[in-house]
Amino acid sequence: MSAVHAALQDAAAPRTSRLAQRFAVVRHTSVDLCAGLTEADMTVQSMDDASPLKWHLAHTTWFFETFLLVPRYPNYSAFCADFAFLFNSYYEAAGPRHPRPRRGLLTRPTLPEVLAYRAHVDDAMTRLIGTAQDAATLELIELGLHHEQQHQELMLTDVLHLFAQNPLRPAYRAANPPRPAAAAPGEQHDWVAIAGGRFTVGHDRNGFAFDCEGPSHDILLGDFALATLPVTNAQWRAFIDDGGYRNPALWLSDGWQTVQREAWDAPLYWERRDDQWWRMTLHGMAELDMHAPVSHISYFEADAFARWAGKRLPTEFEWEIAARDALPHGHFADSVWLDPLPDAVAPNARLRQMFGDVWEWTASPYVSYPGFRPAAGAVGEYNGKFMCGQFVLRGGSCATPAGHIRATYRNFFYPHQRWQFTGLRLAEDR
Repeated sequence: MSAVHAALQDAAAPRTSRLAQRFAVVRHTSVDLCAGLTEADMTVQSMDDASPLKWHLAHTTWFFETFLLVPRYPNYSAFCADFAFLFNSYYEAAGPRHPRPRRGLLTRPTLPEVLAYRAHVDDAMTRLIGTAQDAATLELIELGLHHEQQHQELMLTDVLHLFAQNPLRPAYRAANPPRPAAAAPGEQHDWVAIAGGRFTVGHDRNGFAFDCEGPSHDILLGDFALATLPVTNAQWRAFIDDGGYRNPALWLSDGWQTVQREAWDAPLYWERRDDQWWRMTLHGMAELDMHAPVSHISYFEADAFARWAGKRLPTEFEWEIAARDALPHGHFADSVWLDPLPDAVAPNARLRQMFGDVWEWTASPYVSYPGFRPAAGAVGEYNGKFMCGQFVLRGGSCATPAGHIRATYRNFFYPHQRWQFTGLRLAEDR
C-alpha cells in the first residue's frame, strides 16, 4: 500500500464509521415507525398521492440496491429480480415500474418478505460502507439516507391520511404525555423587519444538500417583514367565519375552481361537531388547539388567506434570509407529539417556529437556480424533472426527522396538495 493511499484510507475511516452508524439508525427508524401497525395498515393505499408503508420500506431499500449495490458492490446478488419493477418510483432511466395509483394492490410480497429484503440489502450495504473509499460512493450513500428520511416523513403523513378515511378514526400513536400549553397567545402576531439588500442564497455545498438547493447565487431583496409566528388555527377560524371559502375575490382562478370542485370549507382533517371544531391527528381525533399553527392547507388556501389578511406570502429567499442565522431547532418527528404545537418560546424571541411544526408555503415557484445542472444518470431525476408547476415550502414540520432540515432546504408540492403538515407565515413589504 502506498503512503498516499494509506493516508486517504485513514482520512476516510472516521467518515465511513460515522456513516455506518447513521445508516443503522436511519434504517431502524423506518421500521420503528411501523411499530403497532398491522400488515393491513401497511398495505392499503388511501389515495394516489400516498403510498402504503410497506411500499415505502421496500422502495427505500430498492434505492440502495439499485444505485449502490448493483453498480458498486462486486458479486452482489439481488434479493428478487421482480422487485426492480415493483418498487421503482419514478426513475425512467432505471426501467419500467408498477403504476403509482396501484401500489395498494401489492398484497404480495408480504411484510415478512419486505423485511427480509431490507435485511439482505442492509447486510450488503454495511459491508460496502466498510470498504468504501471514493467520495462519489460516500456521497451517494449520504443521499440514500436523506432520501429515506424524506420517506419517513411521508410514512407519517400517508398513515394519517389512511386512518382519516376510517370512520373509527383510529390513532397511530397514543397521545401521551398531555399536550403542552402555549407560552403566549398564538393568535397575536408581531412583525420582524428585515432590511433589504444584496444577498447570497442557496447551499454552498459545505456539508450535505440536495442538488436543487444550489448553486449559491446572489439575489436582490427590498425591505420586508415577516410575522413572528406562523398563522394559527384561531386566525384560520376567523377566515372561515368571515366567509373566506365563499369569496371568489380572495382566490386564484385555479384555487377557486378547486374549492368548488372539492367542496372545501376548512383545512383537511377539520370536522365541525356541533359548534366546536375538531381535527384528525396521528393521535386520533382532538379538539382544535387554537394556539397551534394551522396545518394541512394547500398553496391556494395559503394565498387566499394572505390576501384576506391584507398581506402576502414570503418568497423563498425572504424566508431563507430571515432563517439563515437561526439554528434549525424545533418540534420535529423525534417528539412524542406528532402534531403542530403552540409556540413555547419566550415571548421576547424574534422569529419563532421557523423550523418544525409546519412546512411554510412561499410565493416562489419551484424552479432551478442559475447554473443548476442535474447529475448524470437516473439519480439526476431526483429533483430536477419536477421543476414545473409546484411551489416551494421551507422549514420542516412535526413529521420531519430531526437533523434533516436546514435553512436552504427546498420542499415542493403542487398548489392543490394538502395532506402534508403545511402551513404559512405572513409577509409584508416595508
